[in-house]
Amino acid sequence: MKRRSLLFDIDIPTGVEVGVGRVLVAEPFLREEFFNHSVVLIVDYAPSESVMGVVLNNPSEHKLQDLLDGVTVDEPIPVYTGGPIGSDSLYFLHTLGDIIPDAREIAPGIWLGGNFEELFKVINEGYEIEGSVRFFLGYSGWSPGQLEEEIGRNVWAVAEAPQGGELLKGDGTALWHESVRRLGEKFRGWIYHPKNPQAN
Repeated sequence: MKRRSLLFDIDIPTGVEVGVGRVLVAEPFLREEFFNHSVVLIVDYAPSESVMGVVLNNPSEHKLQDLLDGVTVDEPIPVYTGGPIGSDSLYFLHTLGDIIPDAREIAPGIWLGGNFEELFKVINEGYEIEGSVRFFLGYSGWSPGQLEEEIGRNVWAVAEAPQGGELLKGDGTALWHESVRRLGEKFRGWIYHPKNPQAN
């Protein structure tokens, strides 16, 4: 009986307000294609207009070398699906700070965008990509009030971003599990839920 309670009683503590640089961790029963076991970083938050985020842990079938000319390193660089909107646009997060001009810090040690030519130089010099730079096709968006309504229905847990590039390491369900662990003891039951319950 205790195990059943642990699995099905979803108790989401409040206290972390949503905003730029916050992390959204999908509750384990969310079955939408783009958001099942997803971890989302909020990169723009204007609640009266729109909210924009990128799914951090959904790798696409594309590699950066397939999409852009000028990448000279041999090691394939993964590109992630940031969400269902604007899938013809490429975005990137990184931990390089002022090395990339015009980048905007959105969470402690995590920057959004910046000068692409300078980023190319860093990549082609063989800089370690995992944990330092992550590319996304498309983004996730919410209309005014939509995200807050979903949070009110416990669709998402809101958390502060970990320091530096921890969010840019790993992918898939592994990153979701790590993000759930960071949420604390009250969320321990979430990790028992498989991404595809039919597989059990």
